[in-house]
Amino acid sequence: MRSIWNGAISFGLVSIPIKLVNATESHSISFRQIHVTDGGRVRYRKVCELDGEEVSSDEIGKGYEEADGSIVPITDEDLARLPIATTKTIEIVSFVPADQIDPLQMDSAYYLAANGATAAKPYTLLREALKRSRKVAIAKFALRGRERLGMLRVVDDVIAMHGLLWPDEIRAPEGVAPEASVSVRDAELDLADALMATLGEVEISSLHDEYQEAVETMIAAKAGGAFEPSEAVVEPSGGQVIDLMAALESSVRAARASRGGGSGDGDGEAEVTPLRRKAAPAAASTPKAVGGKKSTAAGARKSAGAAKKTAAKSTSKATAGKSGAGRAASGTRSTATKSTATKSASRKSATAKSTAAARKSAAGAGAGTGTGAAKKAAPRKRSSA
Repeated sequence: MRSIWNGAISFGLVSIPIKLVNATESHSISFRQIHVTDGGRVRYRKVCELDGEEVSSDEIGKGYEEADGSIVPITDEDLARLPIATTKTIEIVSFVPADQIDPLQMDSAYYLAANGATAAKPYTLLREALKRSRKVAIAKFALRGRERLGMLRVVDDVIAMHGLLWPDEIRAPEGVAPEASVSVRDAELDLADALMATLGEVEISSLHDEYQEAVETMIAAKAGGAFEPSEAVVEPSGGQVIDLMAALESSVRAARASRGGGSGDGDGEAEVTPLRRKAAPAAASTPKAVGGKKSTAAGARKSAGAAKKTAAKSTSKATAGKSGAGRAASGTRSTATKSTATKSASRKSATAKSTAAARKSAAGAGAGTGTGAAKKAAPRKRSSA
């Protein structure tokens, strides 16, 4: 790769000769300006305003325009003689944890290559020190006519440098956040979490520019004369969300379906518990979770109903058992009472018979004459006693 800057990394008293190489490249398709009428190329000519003549690239230099329109010429030698240490040096000023760097400050990315055999040892030392400390180096360097801020970190076995914007170049996000006060319920956050879990992670390397592919295909078709323009199918935009919960539930279902998780039995898949809406109609069907599963709330209500039915049956059986026991006890008491009454009646009957016999015997003795009647009565009395 072609280097765009040569210099050194200043690491305390250690100097590491390096070459700066672009770490990124653009794959954007470039279009030329043409004359629509005949298709001719439209070019820009660099013309001097004073003599009106076209100027070649090797005759063009730098200049600073004053407020009154006058130009102050600036040469490369003028810039090289500036009393700034970072004109040819990447000066490390501190080491900080990587999470202290705001991604908003990230700018262009570069690879730092060791420049020569003598640079291999100190280059490797700095690389391994960054790895072990798990920190990044903050540095200052000058490139393309201005001093810049940079962050050095390790990528594989190479030291990479990200250009950073200066802190005062980051605009404050004033007036960007919604002005209206909005509250978010926990249930809505739960559904959002479920959607995030369903979408899961993706390999960044698997993503590609579909728009560029479509443009390249269109250019190839037009060049071959077989291009047939077709109207793009545009999905309708959501506009204003009327029911956020329904939109989240539908998003989870769509994400699960697109990833082949319709059954809902896979590992790591999120399950959604739909909310009970305030204005739900009485005849509305029970909402279901993703993959056709019934919602936890519906299951809970059915379980509660089944528990109530079971409790009612148990209560009925217990009541019947108590009633049967009561009838059995009542029958036992009644039988015992009848038996006692029968015995008492028998004893009374025997006593009554004995008394009647005694009375008859006494009457016969008082009414009869002679000792024979008395004698016959006496043994009868003893017998009945």
